[in-house]
Amino acid sequence: MAVPWKAVGVLALVLIGAGSAWQFQDWRYGEQLAEQERLHADTLNQLTQAAAAVQQAEQNKRLALEQRLLTSEQSHYKELSDAQKNQDRLRDRLATSDLRLSVLIDATDAAKGCGVPTTSSAGGVDHAAVRARLDPAHAQRIIAITDIGDRGLIALQACQAYVKAVSSPAHAYP
Repeated sequence: MAVPWKAVGVLALVLIGAGSAWQFQDWRYGEQLAEQERLHADTLNQLTQAAAAVQQAEQNKRLALEQRLLTSEQSHYKELSDAQKNQDRLRDRLATSDLRLSVLIDATDAAKGCGVPTTSSAGGVDHAAVRARLDPAHAQRIIAITDIGDRGLIALQACQAYVKAVSSPAHAYP
C-alpha cells in the first residue's frame, strides 16, 4: 500500500496548526488568569488600605475621647480639691472662733417667748433681724453635711460630663 505523502503532509500541517492554536489559547488563557490575579491583588490591597484608614480613624476618635475625658476628670478633681480646701478653711475658722454661724429667727417666734434676744449686733447686715448663734459643734456638723453635699454634686457633674462625652453621636466610640 502506498502512502500518499501529500495526505501525510496535510495531516502533519493540520496537527501542527491545531497544536499551535492550542498553545496560543493556553497562552491567552494564562494571560487572562494573570490579569485577574493582578486585579484581585489590587482589590485586596485597596480593601486593606480602606480598613486600615477606618481603623486609624476609630483609633483617633478613641484617643480624642480619652483626652477629653482625662481633661474633664482633671477639671472635676481640681473642683473637688478646691471645694475640700474651702470646707477645711471654713471648719478651721469655726474651730478657732474666727467665724460663728447664726440663723435668722422669725420675729414672731421671738415675740412668743422663744428666749432668743431680739437685739442684733451693730455690724450686722440683716437690718435688725433676729439671729441666733449656733453652737460650734452644731456648726461643724452643718459644715460636714454641706461638704458631703458639695462632693456629691461635683461627683454628679463629673458623671454627667462623662456620660455626655461618651454618648455624644459625633464623638462616640463603639
